[in-house]
Amino acid sequence: MISATEMRIIDRNAQHFGVSILDLMENAGKAVADAARQDFAAAGKKVLVACGTGNNGGDGFVAARLLAGEAHVTVLLARSSDQVATAEARTNFARLKDVRVIEGLDRSEGAMADADLIIDALLGIGATGELREPYATLIREMNASGKPILSVDVPSGLGATPAAKPTATVAMFDAKEGMTPANSGTIRIADIGIPAQVARTIGPGEFLLFPRPKAESHKGQNGSLLIVSGGPFTGAPALVAMGALGMGADLVHIATPALAAQIVASYSPNFIVHPLVGHRLLREDVELILELAAKADALAIGPGLGDSPGTLESVRTVIKAVDKPIVFDADAIRSVGQDTTVLTKKRAVATPHAREFAALTGKTLPDALEDRAKMVQEAAKALGITILLKGHVDVVSDGARTKLNYTGNAGMTVGGTGDVLCGAVGGLLCKGVGPYDAARLGAFSNGYAGDLAFKVKSYGLTATDVADNLGRVLAEFVD
Repeated sequence: MISATEMRIIDRNAQHFGVSILDLMENAGKAVADAARQDFAAAGKKVLVACGTGNNGGDGFVAARLLAGEAHVTVLLARSSDQVATAEARTNFARLKDVRVIEGLDRSEGAMADADLIIDALLGIGATGELREPYATLIREMNASGKPILSVDVPSGLGATPAAKPTATVAMFDAKEGMTPANSGTIRIADIGIPAQVARTIGPGEFLLFPRPKAESHKGQNGSLLIVSGGPFTGAPALVAMGALGMGADLVHIATPALAAQIVASYSPNFIVHPLVGHRLLREDVELILELAAKADALAIGPGLGDSPGTLESVRTVIKAVDKPIVFDADAIRSVGQDTTVLTKKRAVATPHAREFAALTGKTLPDALEDRAKMVQEAAKALGITILLKGHVDVVSDGARTKLNYTGNAGMTVGGTGDVLCGAVGGLLCKGVGPYDAARLGAFSNGYAGDLAFKVKSYGLTATDVADNLGRVLAEFVD
């Protein structure tokens, strides 16, 4: 079963990866026509296809055309034909050359009374609240007709009021969240030609998950991230911060050892830097970090901290105490690997490469991608977190769901790109995106930003080039 949002993501990704929406619509309509023949003996009968003006209606147009040679088919169009909304639906409406079409509510009730079978192609996924006209009336008339109803993809109005009450539903690709035999009748799953590889590949569709700021929002309302990073390495905190800002975080606070604080602050006036006590993260710093974390929306911890025993212990203390979403990387992964119980009931993302994965789980990753994906999923489930495994192909899993990311390039082996990724994920977490969604959107964005940088800098790209291109990724894919 799949949510309406996930189905939209897959549809958008399918189009991005070259799957024709017109072909998907043809396959969907064929599946509906097949169900009408096999389950309702439509041949020779009067079939009324009630169509909306979107792609759900487009599926209905295809079904009507395919049934027209063997049944008495009428298309009832909810609105006037000049309001058909998508190019694919318009193409299939134009193909209804020999099919009778009626428009609007004037003759709808009589047409339903005259039909032997009603195909419900009025509304697709995502309806909420009280439906507007003419859809509310058409659905009520369908339900009152006493005729068998075959719904396309979902019962029109599922999740809203009123909703169609079909005898059967042909669900495209998978059953949709909320569908049951009680509200959808017999559920038939139709393969409409979305390749399995496309369905499990992260793509531009994931930007449907990106939270658009409200016009009236003000500073800080679109995410405040606390970054605990640096000490022995002074560039890492800045790169994490650049990644978070590049993904739209309003504020980045950096808690870093005193040795690094002035250097980190010098990188950008956009950073709010909080010096810690000494040259490395110490136990004495935990109290201040927890005070800062209480005011932030999420925490990013690990890059550049070093691996001294006191530092690793302090990392575990912080992670155990913080109740905000967390992304942890680099030295924090090594720390957590020594005691994974600190992750209990945490909303967390780990961003390891292969060696760090071994430090976190005690397991060495196999070379084959499918075997890697399986091991990552098992580890994510066991730890109760999301894992974003960095590699030639990134693997993202929360233990139940797993997707692959193919953006990025060999130039991104340069130091610091993982820090930018950590920041990108943290930036999304602090904006309210859930861990699994932040990980997959962050992975795609970081890799795509690297691809944009590669077009200009080739193998001479740097981590700052990647961070600088994150905004361009948003400009390209956020509607």
